Amino acid sequence: MDRLQFEVPVRIAPAPGMPVEEIYSVEQALDVLHGWPSKRQGKVYEAAFNACFGATVDVVKTEEACRAFMAFCRVSGLLARDMMIAPKRGGEARGLRI
Repeated sequence: MDRLQFEVPVRIAPAPGMPVEEIYSVEQALDVLHGWPSKRQGKVYEAAFNACFGATVDVVKTEEACRAFMAFCRVSGLLARDMMIAPKRGGEARGLRI
């Protein structure tokens, strides 16, 4: 498995009526982040971008980058309603409640 591939893809719904996309890797997450409007970039965006970029240079673990990207998607309203959130240690996966 590629070191920059997410364990579970992040499912996003870019806009109402558009099909759900699955983001499988740090590179794909960075593509989404690069396309995000600069006027809508804030602290959560910066954290996700820095984590994803950090993963590409082995400073941040891929799953930490995935969690930061997922948090950005959740806050930005991109996260698909059917996206399962990865469990914390010893927990069970759970569905996202919006």
